[in-house]
Amino acid sequence: MISIAMPMIGNEEISAVNDVLRSGMLAQGPKVAELEKAFAEYCGTKHALAVNSGTAAIHAALFAAGVQPGDEVITTPFSFIATINPILMLGATPVVVDIDSKTYNIDPQKIEAAITNKTKVILPVHLYGQPCDWSEIQSIADKYGLVAIEDACQAVGATYADKKAGGLGDLACFSLYATKNIMCGEGGMITTNSDEYADAIRRFRQHGMSGPYQYEHIGYNYRLTDLQAAIAVEQLNKADSFNKKRQENAESFNNALASIEGIELPFVEPDRTHVYHQYTIRITDKFPVSRDEFVQAIREKGIGAGVYYPKSLYSIKHIAESGRSAGELLETERACAQVVSLPIHPMLSKEDIDTVITAIKDIARNA
Repeated sequence: MISIAMPMIGNEEISAVNDVLRSGMLAQGPKVAELEKAFAEYCGTKHALAVNSGTAAIHAALFAAGVQPGDEVITTPFSFIATINPILMLGATPVVVDIDSKTYNIDPQKIEAAITNKTKVILPVHLYGQPCDWSEIQSIADKYGLVAIEDACQAVGATYADKKAGGLGDLACFSLYATKNIMCGEGGMITTNSDEYADAIRRFRQHGMSGPYQYEHIGYNYRLTDLQAAIAVEQLNKADSFNKKRQENAESFNNALASIEGIELPFVEPDRTHVYHQYTIRITDKFPVSRDEFVQAIREKGIGAGVYYPKSLYSIKHIAESGRSAGELLETERACAQVVSLPIHPMLSKEDIDTVITAIKDIARNA
């Protein structure tokens, strides 16, 4: 089976973990501090704060931005559920607007109409590894005095107008989950240039603590361990080479699949770089089989394929009951019915890529 995802773990990561084990400092310590410094430098921000998941990163960033019960947060309905759950965890209301049909990112043209006097934050997602149209989003945020937070969980190393994801918004959130472009099994990062936001996140990730047994507000145990940070430091050193390999793999797929009727390839805006956390195609009505039939056929050929995402977040019961949809979600529903992601990770060999291409052409020819 050619896996949809596979982490690359080298001798550097193994050695770094062994060093931490020998040190006896297994919880948050010097390795976390090293990771935070390196990650801030990589993203071009003043601060980077480590937490134990991408979900925790979003939760902490929303808290730092002052989101409270009764506030509204504008976001996308086409993402992993961790984008919206933290909004609900803070007692706020998620307001979803439709996506752009080409990039799958939130459509900036639909954001302004969703703003009310309760709106506090705009939380766009750099989906699949391509940044949103940030200049338009930031312009709207500035006009209405809103906080703009990047959900960059899938976009480490991606750029918008030559500026890295993580350095675009007031805050940005990353995931270091095992399938991400860089990983440490489980983990998250938050970047910001604000001292105030950074201080709030440091407290929030450690029970609201501001000093020894002094607590300013509710907080959580969201700390990252040095064991995980040791892996992440080494992965960060390889981030650009990992992303380059993903981009090369994507180019191979683009060249081979462009002529197949009924398949729409990933669209990349000219002012940004895509780091292909996922290589996502559309199976349109012009293809001989449906998307679901395509997924079944390619899996039967020993190739992992994933659907990210088969349903809109707004169709999930607890979100629909607690959120608000700003208009019809026609592009979201169309994407849910058509998208499929192919293996794109750096561990793919040329033979693997050729196998995937041959399988797709065979399905197109013989369906």
